[in-house]
Amino acid sequence: MLRHTLAIGAAVLLSVTSAMAQQTVAKQCAGDIKSFCAGVEPGEGRIRACIKSHVSDLSAPCQAVLAKAAEIGKACGADVKKICADVKPGGGRIKACINTHLSEVSDPCKDAMTQAAAGKS
Repeated sequence: MLRHTLAIGAAVLLSVTSAMAQQTVAKQCAGDIKSFCAGVEPGEGRIRACIKSHVSDLSAPCQAVLAKAAEIGKACGADVKKICADVKPGGGRIKACINTHLSEVSDPCKDAMTQAAAGKS
């Protein structure tokens, strides 16, 4: 179950467009990415696929951030699809879209974002 949750977290977080989330993954998972995916050329989801294939080997901090991403993805996925469907991922555009439309975001998504910003689990 933990492996499945982490795999979902890896997929969500590494495909999530929030600049803050991507920076968090980069910081917490940099060593893991370097160790397990050194020969992987970035782009087209190759790093994401590599991390997913090594999810059970990842460090505790990296696994924790991916698990958090899974929670946020579960809480906010429908909001992103509904509110920001026409926004191209990358460069913090989805985060900016969600921030612009905070009044339309569901309470579970707001709660998950608040907890993540506060560094809580």
